[in-house]
Amino acid sequence: MRHRKAGTKLNRTASHRKALMRNMVTSLFEYGQIRTTTTKAKALRPLAEKMITLAKKGDLHARRQALAVLTKKSVTHKLFSEIKDKFMDRNGGYTSIVKIGPRKGDAAEMALIQLVDTAEAVKPKKKPAKKKAQPKKAAEAKAETKAAPKKAAKKDKAPVETEAAPVVDEQPEVQDEAVAEAAVDQTEKKSEE
Repeated sequence: MRHRKAGTKLNRTASHRKALMRNMVTSLFEYGQIRTTTTKAKALRPLAEKMITLAKKGDLHARRQALAVLTKKSVTHKLFSEIKDKFMDRNGGYTSIVKIGPRKGDAAEMALIQLVDTAEAVKPKKKPAKKKAQPKKAAEAKAETKAAPKKAAKKDKAPVETEAAPVVDEQPEVQDEAVAEAAVDQTEKKSEE
């Protein structure tokens, strides 16, 4: 019997489960929201709320307790300086879980867990609507704008004169001056013929 064994096992060993929760709670405070399975989100919620409660205490002992769980010092600093101020007048319920439908690969139920202050500002993204076929006028206008720079570039090019002396840039670089002079002489002979 599993009496007094709270929390879900998530099909992991104790050390793996602890590492998973530490990484997830760190990412939650770093980004404000994370996308995960519904079961993991429900398991993460108590730990995240405990970390915010520790931040609200704000003393050195609470900071050290939070550092024992969070994997980044910068995130701990953000929690104790920025995030706690948003929740000082709130007694619990710091996170919200929004279900976002099944995952494509294995149909696992997915959820978005987010801090409540960002919940109003950031709503879960809906799937983008399929693009409708553009009217012919809009498609023609796009084609013209794409073709216009190409036409302008063709007009800007000057015609190459065959009688003029060859441009030095087009020839490969030659290190020896004597060899360069010989190459110029050869090109002059070819142009005279």
